[in-house]
Amino acid sequence: MPANLFPAPTSYIIEDKDGNLLNASIAEDGQWRFPFNEKVPDKFAKCITTFEDKRFYYHPGVDPVAFARAFVQNIRSRSTVSGASTLTMQVIRLSRGAQNRNIFNKLIESILAVRLEFTHRKKTVLALYASNAPFGSNIVGLDAAAWRYFERSPEQLSWGETAALAVLPNAPSLVRPGKNQQELLRKRNFLLDKLAAANIIDSTTAALSKSEPLPGEPKPLPQFAPHLLNRFRKDIVAQQLSSNKNISTGIQTTIDINLQMQVNDILNRHHRQLQSNQINNAAAMVVDVESGSILSYIGNIYTPADSSAESYVDVLASKRSPGSTLKPLLYASLLSEGKMLPQQLVPDIPTQINGYAPQNFDLGYDGAVPANRALARSLNIPAVKMLQQYRFQRFYNVLKQCGFTTLDHPPGFYGMSLILGGCEISPYELCGVYASMARMYLHQQQNKGKWNAEDWFMPRYDQRSIDNSPQSIETVKLFDYTSLWHTFNAMNEVMRPGVEGLWGMFQSAQRIAWKTGTSFGFRDGWAVGFTPKYCVVVWVGNTTGVGRPGLTGINTAAPIMFDIFRTLPQSKWFQPPQYDFAYLPVCHQSGFKAGEYCTDIDTMLVSANAQQAAVCPYHHIIHLDNTESYRVTANCVSPSEMVHQKWFVLPPTMEFYYKQRHAGYKILPPFMSGCLSEIQSAFEIVYPQEGARISVPKEITGEKGRTVFTVTARNNQAKLFWSIDDMYIGETENFHQMAVNPAPGKHVLTVVDENGESVVRNFEIVEDE
Repeated sequence: MPANLFPAPTSYIIEDKDGNLLNASIAEDGQWRFPFNEKVPDKFAKCITTFEDKRFYYHPGVDPVAFARAFVQNIRSRSTVSGASTLTMQVIRLSRGAQNRNIFNKLIESILAVRLEFTHRKKTVLALYASNAPFGSNIVGLDAAAWRYFERSPEQLSWGETAALAVLPNAPSLVRPGKNQQELLRKRNFLLDKLAAANIIDSTTAALSKSEPLPGEPKPLPQFAPHLLNRFRKDIVAQQLSSNKNISTGIQTTIDINLQMQVNDILNRHHRQLQSNQINNAAAMVVDVESGSILSYIGNIYTPADSSAESYVDVLASKRSPGSTLKPLLYASLLSEGKMLPQQLVPDIPTQINGYAPQNFDLGYDGAVPANRALARSLNIPAVKMLQQYRFQRFYNVLKQCGFTTLDHPPGFYGMSLILGGCEISPYELCGVYASMARMYLHQQQNKGKWNAEDWFMPRYDQRSIDNSPQSIETVKLFDYTSLWHTFNAMNEVMRPGVEGLWGMFQSAQRIAWKTGTSFGFRDGWAVGFTPKYCVVVWVGNTTGVGRPGLTGINTAAPIMFDIFRTLPQSKWFQPPQYDFAYLPVCHQSGFKAGEYCTDIDTMLVSANAQQAAVCPYHHIIHLDNTESYRVTANCVSPSEMVHQKWFVLPPTMEFYYKQRHAGYKILPPFMSGCLSEIQSAFEIVYPQEGARISVPKEITGEKGRTVFTVTARNNQAKLFWSIDDMYIGETENFHQMAVNPAPGKHVLTVVDENGESVVRNFEIVEDE
């Protein structure tokens, strides 16, 4: 007897956390055959044994009494009118496939049935029968039959429904739902009468069961999670190839079917609006932070009838450009390193790094912006400046350690664009990383401030993979708890879309740490958010990669994410850190560690590593005349006649943009006539940057275009003199911009002020092809 009685392929099926069917696919041989189920409902067990084998629990696989009765009846009628096959013998017959019904095969079935009884319990034999008996059409097994005929699991069937299924395997080709209904009705009612006669059910139950309708044509199976089913199928194939073992094609997942349907409804509702802008696809996933269990998995809008929508693509598992969604990881990395403080000013000025010139989404500049506000506002230039400080090679390693498996190229391939979506990740892994950040923070006390590497893992959908056993504690931290705390709070301050923007006015509003992302060319809209209990990721776009105007994370994905959060129970916000923190005096204006010249000092909870943070570079002592109207030096005023003041001074370019947005910023007083600045340069070239390569397109008229060079000066009345390649091109006063059109090639720009101070820039004009 073979070790595996039924090697036929089975359907792939997934159930939710409570055993409700989510999705199923037909087996490779075209049969609806669910995986072996060792649990047989009590109703079916009583029905099938009463109808087919009433001494099933007493015989050793062969029933001598039934054999003798069948022998006598067949002799008397001179034909086969009664069989003596037990359920055990029928299991053997089903396992052997199509065989001639003769005495020889009957003898083989009898011998193997006895052997089966010696090696298997009765309950297992009955389960083998229930899982492999034919139920008409291409339906094999009780589970498939219950769902195809009644759209419910076998455990949920009534006595009448169960009895109807129990009589089908007796003659599945003759008695088929939708045909020969009178014969099916006769057999079902006959079985109900036998159940009543055996006192298994009472007469009232039998009468009511007879009035129940018979099953009709097979019904389609649920399609609540088609993309998760395909993911499961791929995982099973990979496991079988690696282990060379047969693995069950059915699992009970962690999905909550009610939440799954709610999220699907939310996506479909928004999708109807998005389609008006030719945005065809959307995906979402909800994860329980504590366990890492996936509660809802919608890989795409599922419209299989529309082939152009490519709804079969599981976007949650696909590689897409993440836009700005990785910025919080860089912020947390810098804080953990201790060389940047949470509210430290970061330059936000025109920037060019080796030919790469990032731009903010609004194309404006703040001059300088606190790091936490730069994150909350998702400003690109400060992010690039922070990455320049941290170095993209180190950040690449951080992303790898976080668990991103889709960075297929070396760090140099991505460069500084790594922080602005210059790589590809999957929504599934992005959600896993942020859920792990939240989980790690929640476990800081139980881990006693150490880093538990096993708290950091990707989301799981298989209940069998959840292990609550004690974990090993590691001491090397990817992030420290205080840095995570500041990161979560900065993400909570992101301006929410629409009516959600008023959330802070209501005490009952849910606090959410969240981030959006928009890829280059408006191809991908992202939103990821988490609370101490749930993490949600949403992606919106076209699987074809076609971009659309207005396809931004804040406009498309964020509203869906907040709608999903509104369906989830609220939870309290994260508690302040209990480990890895220190209190540090911080300059109120600059956010740097307070120096001796800072005028307004706050005490801030920071990472313990922040002791090595830089001292505020923007506060200085300046020397004024006795009227405090002019700056002076020892060259023109005696030190005894000077007034010394502490002053907040930004570099010229930062100051130029900063003062436009901060009316309270006090610019430095001008120098008294005859006093020369020995402190800082009086002006600075904003554009071009050193070594810039500039391509100037033609105007709409076809004429050669011009490029505009810009300089900032501390003295609003300053007069500047411009030259290119030692050839004078003009002067500016008050507003320092010059439109030029140099010939292609390398050039030198020189700007000189009235005091003889000069600044030089090398640049190159690249001919536009």
